[in-house]
Amino acid sequence: MTTDIRVGQGFDIHRFGDDPERTLVLGGVQFPGERPLIGHSDADVPAHAITDALLAAAGLGDLGSRFPDTDAAWKDANSIEMLRSVADEVRSLGWTIGNASAAIVCEQPRIAPAREQMQAHLEVACGAPVTVTGRRAEGLGAIGRVEGIACWAVVVISR
Repeated sequence: MTTDIRVGQGFDIHRFGDDPERTLVLGGVQFPGERPLIGHSDADVPAHAITDALLAAAGLGDLGSRFPDTDAAWKDANSIEMLRSVADEVRSLGWTIGNASAAIVCEQPRIAPAREQMQAHLEVACGAPVTVTGRRAEGLGAIGRVEGIACWAVVVISR
């Protein structure tokens, strides 16, 4: 018996905004007092990047085609629920999600104090182990100028 293994890569980026009605959300964790991200949904970059990676691995398109920002149904959507929905679909197609890894790149907020909580939220949504790491852009580019937050993610699925 052979095992079919696929790897998917995902990416997401959102810029900071100043809307006092929004809260910064990363990996399902709220960061009160931090500048929020602008987005059609809650702009949760690690949840979006992992969702995008799962879609890629399973050959199901990408985040933008699945959850278009032109569709009012996704306005202010909870990205953890979007991730859960895609993970459930991937499993319904016979795939097992092995693990996910998300590298968040930002100058602020600090990721380490919330890492375990983010991993827990993302693991429940994925139904698989998730590793979250934080990286700084060392002052380079838009991320280094604190204009937004980006995340790269990789997932492994098998059947």
